[in-house]
Amino acid sequence: QVQLVESGGGSVQAGGSLRLSCVASVPIDSFYCISWFRQPPGKEREAVATIDRIEGTSSYADSVKGRFTISKDKQYLYLQMNSLKPEDTAMYSCAAASARSGCGSWSRSAFWGQGTQVTVSS
Repeated sequence: QVQLVESGGGSVQAGGSLRLSCVASVPIDSFYCISWFRQPPGKEREAVATIDRIEGTSSYADSVKGRFTISKDKQYLYLQMNSLKPEDTAMYSCAAASARSGCGSWSRSAFWGQGTQVTVSS
């Protein structure tokens, strides 16, 4: 059973930084791609950043480009979040896909973490 466990969330003021971690029970390169998702209160979940291992690319939601950086190392996935804004407040989760169809899709991912809360105050 593959497990994903997130950490690193917390409360920060606008303009601050946080680094989220997601540790997997298997090497990150076991997955086709892996993503960070977020779900603000009362809103839909969205893909924030994705690493596509096969294509060797990273992609970002327009709302976080230039501020967030996704990276991986062995069994860890990271999300460095800089210049945080109140609208970045959300539950952040990682999810891994075993096929291209699951890349950036929560429902079509194969494995999911429980999430870590990020709160940005103005």
